[in-house]
Amino acid sequence: MLDASNAGIPIHHVSILSIAAAVTGACVGYYAGRWSLRSTAAADRAAQRIHSGQLNECKLEQTEGNTATSQKTDPYNPLPREGFLSWDDYFMAVAFLSAQRSKDPNKQVGACIVSQDKIILGIGYNGFPRGCPDSELPWAKLSRSGDPLDTKYPYVCHAELNAILNKNTASLHGAKMYVTMFPCNECSKLLIQAGIREIVYYEDKAAPVRDTSPNEAAPGNIRNEDAYAASKRLLKMTGVKLRQHKLDRPIVFSLGT
Repeated sequence: MLDASNAGIPIHHVSILSIAAAVTGACVGYYAGRWSLRSTAAADRAAQRIHSGQLNECKLEQTEGNTATSQKTDPYNPLPREGFLSWDDYFMAVAFLSAQRSKDPNKQVGACIVSQDKIILGIGYNGFPRGCPDSELPWAKLSRSGDPLDTKYPYVCHAELNAILNKNTASLHGAKMYVTMFPCNECSKLLIQAGIREIVYYEDKAAPVRDTSPNEAAPGNIRNEDAYAASKRLLKMTGVKLRQHKLDRPIVFSLGT
């Protein structure tokens, strides 16, 4: 059910933050590895490196309150546990986990759609369309010959699109999307049409730099910086709420060996 564009949820053997979630038919599996994501500046840089494929493993650290490492709890204590994940951290972590299914060596993007009742409605990551072998189409960002057909851009389905197609409900009207990178203009059109009313993103796309290679142009043959400028214009015009979220607390989880 959750496998549009090769965007199924079972996780391959990589180092990644792991969360097991089974919510209204959406199931996130577990990995065999370790990953640590922190909200500090250094950890943000590490997360960006993980997100861009430059770093596949962070050392597992013991943190206070971690289920696997904390001291034994008092069975007579009637109070709830402290240090649990906030909703924002939880859903953003699911988006990051989903991103690790992507085969893209340059950029792994994940998205998680959530209802107003905080129920996961769809998950996706960037990849080729369903049925297209990952080894038979190019993953390159640039073409030595200048032919855009030798790059990934004409073929890849973005994480936001896959999350919408993977939805487990009839309508996404009023829903919220958590995404690891700010959506491009094409994805923003889809989100607006799908009825998404809030986008919570991790990595922003700043003001235009205008140094993008023509071979690196976004869908529609426009430069990446223009695509994101158009995206923000569309979202603002339609009243979609935008909010950047950095993690509130360290998240460390380990399963397997």
